Amino acid sequence: MCAEIAGGGDHVSHYREFGYAVVKGVFASDDVRELAQAFDRVQARALSHRGSFRHQNVFFRVVNDPTVGRIVRYVQWPSYFDEVLARFRTDRRLLAIVAPLLGTNLKQIINQMHWKPPGAERVEFGYHQDIRFRRPRSAYRAPEQSYVQTAIAVDPHRRENGAMTLYPGSQKLGEIAFPEHGRIMDRAKRDEDLVALGLDPGKLVDLILEPGDVAFWNLHTVHGSGPNTSHMDRRIYLNGYVKADTCERGEWAFRDGEPCALGAPVLVHYEDLHSRPDPHLVDEI
Repeated sequence: MCAEIAGGGDHVSHYREFGYAVVKGVFASDDVRELAQAFDRVQARALSHRGSFRHQNVFFRVVNDPTVGRIVRYVQWPSYFDEVLARFRTDRRLLAIVAPLLGTNLKQIINQMHWKPPGAERVEFGYHQDIRFRRPRSAYRAPEQSYVQTAIAVDPHRRENGAMTLYPGSQKLGEIAFPEHGRIMDRAKRDEDLVALGLDPGKLVDLILEPGDVAFWNLHTVHGSGPNTSHMDRRIYLNGYVKADTCERGEWAFRDGEPCALGAPVLVHYEDLHSRPDPHLVDEI
């Protein structure tokens, strides 16, 4: 089943009812081309390392896929070093989408690029809720009402190249006690995981996007994504925003609706930011 596409001014009501929405054609072809070039630059930079690599908040996840060899799965906080990606993270077109839900004083706690190269196997994300990753929980107050994840499609987003699959309305269930199965990015997208929780896989929808579309979802919305069995990549640029007065962490994105540039890194996810800020290899492949 394919996801309904919300258009025009009703994306907010669709989001509130189903826990996600899509705004079509937010970014033009020139914008998408600029983002695609940024993905190529960052991918080359990531693959220049011998494995996963960190410098402060910037993190390159490089893995060995059994089918296609070394790949980049994702990069966190590329906006610290890439001016194009930094500009898009505070683009007013994204603010226009999230401001009706969060206001205009926003911090950012997600800035990530994701790849799913053609034919790659090791690119699935098991079903989960993003609330799982908001740690420590004390730093995130009223998360169900104060956080929105956005995603800009750089390539067509289809079932065959690993589109996200969502469970509409699951944001109304609150936080679900998913069993601990290790890292979500190392688990296949399995309907059995939903059945075990009393959820009906028949209600799932595939998130179908064109380049330049923006999807956004609630951090309680259940979702996952499968392998790329196609001949095209599936690149997507994630930016997650939070009401500034409800979050103790994160980089400022907008103050009173005005874009905020990045300065010295502040605490977001990397707990050792101040004790080990030096560039270092996390694991070698």
